[in-house]
Amino acid sequence: MRWEMASEDPVRVRALASALRELPNLPFSAAIRTSENSKARSAHTLARLLMRRGVTDVEAASRFLSPSVDHLHPPEQMTGLRAAVDRLNAAIERKESILIYGDYDVDGTMAVIILKTAIELCGGSADFHVPHRIREGYDLRDDVIERAAAAGIRLIISVDMGIRAFAPAETAQRLGVDLIVTDHHLPGPDGVPRATVVVNPNQAGCEYPYKQLCGAGVAFKVAQGLMQRRLEEKDHARMLRSFMKVVAIATIADSVPLTGENRVFAKLGLDALRRAVNPGLKALLEVAQISAKRPPTSMEVAFRIAPRINAAGRMDIARDVIELFSVKEPARARELAAKLDRLNADRQEEERRILRSIDERILSDPALCEVYCIVVDGEGWHRGVIGIAATRVVERYHRPALVIAREGEEAFGSGRSIRAFHLLEAIEASHALFTRYGGHSHACGFAMPSANVAQLRTELDAFARARLAAADFDPVLDLEAELELDEITPALFQVLRLLEPHGAGNHEPAFAARGVRLIAPPKILKDKHIKLKLRTGDDTSGHEFSPVDQAEELNKEELSAVAILATPSCHPDGAAIRRDEKAEAKGFQLRTENRELRTSGRTVFDALGWHMAERLQESPLLAGDAIDIAFTIGHNDHPDFGGLELTLRDLKSMTRGSGGISKG
Repeated sequence: MRWEMASEDPVRVRALASALRELPNLPFSAAIRTSENSKARSAHTLARLLMRRGVTDVEAASRFLSPSVDHLHPPEQMTGLRAAVDRLNAAIERKESILIYGDYDVDGTMAVIILKTAIELCGGSADFHVPHRIREGYDLRDDVIERAAAAGIRLIISVDMGIRAFAPAETAQRLGVDLIVTDHHLPGPDGVPRATVVVNPNQAGCEYPYKQLCGAGVAFKVAQGLMQRRLEEKDHARMLRSFMKVVAIATIADSVPLTGENRVFAKLGLDALRRAVNPGLKALLEVAQISAKRPPTSMEVAFRIAPRINAAGRMDIARDVIELFSVKEPARARELAAKLDRLNADRQEEERRILRSIDERILSDPALCEVYCIVVDGEGWHRGVIGIAATRVVERYHRPALVIAREGEEAFGSGRSIRAFHLLEAIEASHALFTRYGGHSHACGFAMPSANVAQLRTELDAFARARLAAADFDPVLDLEAELELDEITPALFQVLRLLEPHGAGNHEPAFAARGVRLIAPPKILKDKHIKLKLRTGDDTSGHEFSPVDQAEELNKEELSAVAILATPSCHPDGAAIRRDEKAEAKGFQLRTENRELRTSGRTVFDALGWHMAERLQESPLLAGDAIDIAFTIGHNDHPDFGGLELTLRDLKSMTRGSGGISKG
């Protein structure tokens, strides 16, 4: 893994830091009453982190650090949205039945829930159709539209799909059904279908200021416009905040950038999830083992909540998700949530089976190890799991990957990519091989005749070789700074928390530490993970994040409860916190009192390396060894052993040489 440190403009960083110190509502200014020296250091650190995320002026920084519903753009700025609201409003006035046609993944099902709820709140009636992944596949289908027309439905609105549904749009027009397409996927080279209305910020000519919404985000904008039209202002504002929980789940699950409006959705939605009252949502949080004592993190949404929602559409029927969020009886909600949990376990087992087969294929075929774009196919692979399998292949082999499930003469594929390779462009270059396809720069889905798979493998490899160099296959880890372990303080931790939630477009800050020492042999956890106990090296001077005199300053300033509870007892700062201060702080949400060791006055940290046990087998480490580590900073909220904690992103043995960190 190549470690890269982004370059920066010190003058611009200092200017932004100075402006940040003048903000009266800056969160850390209120949370921790510090000396001017400490405040200056925190502001400078925050300015560096913001600049690297494209936030370059104080107004943008204020919006980034304190997202608000007021930061949402007027929905009518999106092309087609006003016309869509007009048609929905007319349907409600005339008491027409409305059919919402949504995708079967998290984004699609959350979009259905948002729009269905909004229509019903505004006095309308809406049914929904979520296709079965295996029997029907992705996107709008003519036969569903025909059945809806026969049942007397005259308005269908799609969510998270439809931007390439040219034939279904013609079918709707022929049958006298108004079709509103709402989507966020990129239109194809032929433009958009001839629907009654198309709402998509990515369509040509749309001047909506934010283009990165997920499908549920677009559905939310339609719901926002409809509720503005039909509800009183106080009810409208209250419902917008209520919808944030669902939009946040979809936004995080769909891996769209957590910037702009998406950051508003994610930040406010995660905060609101702590106070969930919907029986289905509460039951889902329980089976996902999400604590009700604090807002869930974006990682918990991505790896605990979203997979259980997705499991319904991947392994069974996604209608269960809509029912889960609609049911009023807690017993039924728990039953449905338990079913999603079981389906997710089934999905995990099927994923493991497919990945074992792929690994065996790659290891036994030298040619597959040399390709620039991996294309693997198998008979009997579950179509609902191949997208996740493609993600795992990319993570493992650091190449674009397509995983294809063959079912007789038909084949269904899903692809994922690396940052240097635009996957949709690659797929479009071979468009003649597919019966249908779609996606974006780093993910795609498609169907094709099985006979075309070999040709696709050849064409994609040639396409990739013309655009990629060998260096593009090296995984890159973006780092913020080099730190000594003594520099990892509660003040730094609080600055980092201001950047949450993390995700695409706002990565969790990662740091490097050189020459840290193991003070005990590594521990292997569950045969997969490692736990290291590390202390700082001898040199703690000369770093920009370095404290002037942390222990002395701590006696001069009053720390917040967050800082008190996040301070490990092993840290030099811990000795300056009075027992009564710590006891008073225990009423605060964050419980991170650490009872770790203190060795020769140096800071000791636990560092967890997930799925790194295999690396220790290849390169054993012993107590006393010096290593370079790349890590993120978090906290363990265990009541007895909590405290600041490091999560390893990479490690390099000093004995073999770790090389330098490149400047990006």
